[in-house]
Amino acid sequence: MLNSTAPKRIPPARIREREGTASSEEVARFTAMAEAWWDPWGKFKPLHKFNPVRLDFMRRKLAAHFDRDVSLARPFEGLTLLDVGCGGGLLSEPLARMGFAVTGVDAGDKNIGVAKVHAEQSGLAIDYRIGGPEDVSTESYDVVLSMEVIEHVPDPARFIALTVGALKPGGAFMGATLNRTTKSYALAVMGAEYILRWLPAGTHDWRKFVKPSEFANYLREGRVEVRDLKGMAYVPFKDEWHETADLDVNYMLFGVKM
Repeated sequence: MLNSTAPKRIPPARIREREGTASSEEVARFTAMAEAWWDPWGKFKPLHKFNPVRLDFMRRKLAAHFDRDVSLARPFEGLTLLDVGCGGGLLSEPLARMGFAVTGVDAGDKNIGVAKVHAEQSGLAIDYRIGGPEDVSTESYDVVLSMEVIEHVPDPARFIALTVGALKPGGAFMGATLNRTTKSYALAVMGAEYILRWLPAGTHDWRKFVKPSEFANYLREGRVEVRDLKGMAYVPFKDEWHETADLDVNYMLFGVKM
């Protein structure tokens, strides 16, 4: 017998929440490079190079916020973490090793496939899912991070609103992106993509870069207060990245949900 009960009508706001936040063009671009995620000399070499700086910043800020002893092997045991736009898992894996129960989401199915295989080969239990913040915004995490993702989405305000929707009150947000300055255009676009060839040409659209004040405003709308900002700079003669007070190109931020 057919069920005559009419399906529940989803409110327009809820429909809007379910709509994807990712740009299909951006997803296709990174999906095409998926197999290179774990090659330290491949197309994601810049991420491998500055990963230690990002991880050090996160470790310090999160240890202070949650009063954890970083001398321990797994200082963040018992805390949950959501990695939005996790890609192949370059941050998810080391964070899982620090003790976090990690969930990673990414709109690229091949990215998630690579991440799952690598985590399994590394003996790590990470909950990887295909999707975006709209798929986890009703969940609740101690830490939410979105590193080098906001500059690739079509609607950054909505992306951040959904991303921090998954953050517990008192929880910590970690973010990173590129500032929209003349200097960032010269170094991160022309230099990195067209002169040094670190990244495929067209990887970044300078117009989508996000100023720290804009990022802070998006977070404020989600009741997240920015507590610290740090820049990242490349030192050519050392071929390494370091933390800096200069926010003109790459920068990271730490915030707390009120």
